[in-house]
Amino acid sequence: MTKNSVTVLGLGLMGQALAGALVRAGHATTVWNRSPAKADALVAQGATRAGSVRDAVTASPLVIVCVTGADAVRQILDPVAGELGDRVLVNLSSGTSREARETAARHPGRYLDGAIMAAPPAIGTPEAAIVYSGARAAFDEHEQILRDLGTATFLGDDPALSALHETAVLGLMYGILNGFLHSAALLGAAGVPADSFLPFARAGIDTVAGWLPGYARQIDEGTYPALDATLDTHLAAIEHVVHESEDAAVDAALPALVRAAARRAVSAGHGGDSYASVIEQFRDKEPA
Repeated sequence: MTKNSVTVLGLGLMGQALAGALVRAGHATTVWNRSPAKADALVAQGATRAGSVRDAVTASPLVIVCVTGADAVRQILDPVAGELGDRVLVNLSSGTSREARETAARHPGRYLDGAIMAAPPAIGTPEAAIVYSGARAAFDEHEQILRDLGTATFLGDDPALSALHETAVLGLMYGILNGFLHSAALLGAAGVPADSFLPFARAGIDTVAGWLPGYARQIDEGTYPALDATLDTHLAAIEHVVHESEDAAVDAALPALVRAAARRAVSAGHGGDSYASVIEQFRDKEPA
């Protein structure tokens, strides 16, 4: 049974997952891709292949674009800006918050920027977290369709919020991954396999995750009482990581960078505060 009409522009792995979820949910789904063959499997499932971007855009009141980067979004949409009219445009392409605002300025009133925090196989399930920001009325109008792609959360009227949240999560993710890789290299220098480190790595991550609610409250309140340990104590532990790395001939640049931020915080008078006080060292940077 057909529910609503929706168009998907861009059929990379994520675009195919988005269109497939919409087809399975019963929506009349029109698809377009520069390489038409990428639509073959979706057409076999019930999607309609558009012969041009213009045909794809005019086929539906809701247009979802998922391509690689803001430049690709502009190249696809700028020539058909007039056809978008009062259609809702949802941009699920990755990018920066500045790029999100620039795209929103070219498509005022009916624009939603989105960020997908999931891998393609999760799309269409509650495990796929997708955040949206921009025109609230546009989100409300098509919320049910968006929820068929995953767990949909509206962040606010500023279209940049989705990209900003995605970037923040990426920063956290790479911090965890690089910390694990550095630790594995340190242990590997002593002949310890990474696999045997996993139980201890998971326990350490769980411990830090348990600190986050308290740290978040401290950051929002601007006060940093030492709960788990003082920053002085944390700095002493970081020194051990730096020295151990140097002794094992493992690159110590990453823990040295962490140490430098902690040292600046101590110099600023936060030695007796919690580790959350280091955030002030990040905030002190002038924007580019």
